[in-house]
Amino acid sequence: MSNVICSCLLGDNTKVRLRLSQLLHSEMETIYGAVSEDVVNDICEVELQGCRREFFRNNTGIPFSIGLQVIIESDGGYDFGVVYSVGQIARKKLQLKGLEKDGQECTEVLRIADENDNQAIIELKKRQSEIREVCLNKVKKHELDLKLVDVELRMDQQKLSVYYTSSHRVDFRTLVRDLAGEFKARIQMVQITTREEARRANAYGPCGCLLCCSSWLQKIHTNPFSEKSQYSENTGIDSHAFNITGICNRPKCCLGYSKHEKSCHTQASPQLPLPPVGSRVHTPEGAAVVENIDAQKKLVYLRYLKNDQTRRIPVDKFNALYVKK
Repeated sequence: MSNVICSCLLGDNTKVRLRLSQLLHSEMETIYGAVSEDVVNDICEVELQGCRREFFRNNTGIPFSIGLQVIIESDGGYDFGVVYSVGQIARKKLQLKGLEKDGQECTEVLRIADENDNQAIIELKKRQSEIREVCLNKVKKHELDLKLVDVELRMDQQKLSVYYTSSHRVDFRTLVRDLAGEFKARIQMVQITTREEARRANAYGPCGCLLCCSSWLQKIHTNPFSEKSQYSENTGIDSHAFNITGICNRPKCCLGYSKHEKSCHTQASPQLPLPPVGSRVHTPEGAAVVENIDAQKKLVYLRYLKNDQTRRIPVDKFNALYVKK
């Protein structure tokens, strides 16, 4: 994957994500029923830089709407974000993530962004592109074996987060000192995985849609298709790895939601025995060899020895004709 320049919180991709959230909220009463006003304005989910989403408490007394730009409390300072979900939807997500615990307080939304804040955010985004170039030059200068993915400068400009990928541990202490002297800010080096890199890319997948990890997934799967090799062996057909691998060179997250794959792991069930590939059968048309098996579609491919022609028949019909009872 090439170096990422994350376009989150601006552009058309953000509008796609916010539109998906708006559609979900329009069905909120149908899903959860009517809720009281104090619950509606209690918790909100805010999308931050890098397609990150965190939960905040709304103590402003003003109902938030999807897409509203707000200023939030962040690690002793402040940052900006866009409201992604509110009310019952946000609280349900909080429960699903296991973050709603007794005594655990969410950080707060400080205020709704005004004109001065909006102008500061625009200037901040312009400066981040310059910071990225400086960081790239610093990495080359110190000859560090890492790939710079993204940089995030907090709105108060007191903290700079540098995201990178590397196949091994990197000693970046001299780089941190150099960057701290250059930008007069606290430097945080964050090593991320290729999946996280793909999410921050905020790009489109081979299906033509915005990446699931960037658009709607609440949590990136570690490996949604860990039994990929077993799936490929059991299907008896070409696996076409490019169809199951995302731009992160890992199995696609959407594979974790496929329903038919489980049936591929149970080929030789008592109700539907399958013949071994290469076995011979005698048919009215002559001797044939089982050339291939498609367990997913429940088909057996026969190749006739006399004319080398191939025929496919359903498994149940094959068992009824050629399997001894």
